[in-house]
Amino acid sequence: MPEVRVLAVANQKGGVGKTTTAINLGTALAAVGERVLIVDTDPQGNASTGLGVPRQARATTIYDVLIQGRPIADAMIPTAVPNLSLAPSDPELSGVEIEIGKAPRRSFRLREALAVLRDRADAPAYVLIDCPPSLNLLTVNAMTAADAVLVPLQCEFFALEGLSQLMRTVELVRHSLNPKLEIQGVVLTMYDRRNSLSAQVAADVRAHFGDKVYETVIPRNVRLSEAPSFGKPALIYDLKCSGSQAYLKLARELISRERLKRAA
Repeated sequence: MPEVRVLAVANQKGGVGKTTTAINLGTALAAVGERVLIVDTDPQGNASTGLGVPRQARATTIYDVLIQGRPIADAMIPTAVPNLSLAPSDPELSGVEIEIGKAPRRSFRLREALAVLRDRADAPAYVLIDCPPSLNLLTVNAMTAADAVLVPLQCEFFALEGLSQLMRTVELVRHSLNPKLEIQGVVLTMYDRRNSLSAQVAADVRAHFGDKVYETVIPRNVRLSEAPSFGKPALIYDLKCSGSQAYLKLARELISRERLKRAA
């Protein structure tokens, strides 16, 4: 059976490029031949919208999987990108804390739903979980289900503020729910070469996290921002723009890291 690698794309700070990274990294991985599933656990559903899946096409969502116990396969929708599927979000996810907040094994629901994929011959090589911009039960479910956390970090003044809180959450999940959880990498986003502050933030992050920080840097790019309004990943909207090329480079770097890890 193919190996399934589950990555939670997480940062409790909003506007750092989580959804942009999930969509475009997923598309880039699919473009180089990997089978990918994006799981949208953000009640806002931006990943679902950004992949061109309208609400009326979301017959079964990740809400049905987590709350109603529906199989994850029922929620998987093919996208316009070959090799890329989506398990879409639902606004009702915003009430998940109330609905299952006291239920047994509430933090393991996504892990148990994704576990069946590992037994499928057509299993995705990568599952990318787009997390909400908060450290709530949905994010804990994502981290409990994940092999590792991929952290998008914007190159702005407050970049490192709050990151310690995310690291504490990762540690808590590792100690209490998922001992194998690790930081897969930190991706610097919204990098502006004209701004010396971006370079300073990047240097500070690299000094703090070392080789956990990807060499590939995602630039601040208008085409990346425009693409979701057309319901397309940037790589489909404008393959030649700097943002699309950066995500293709990031995908190749991620695959290289994963191969090295397996060989170690």
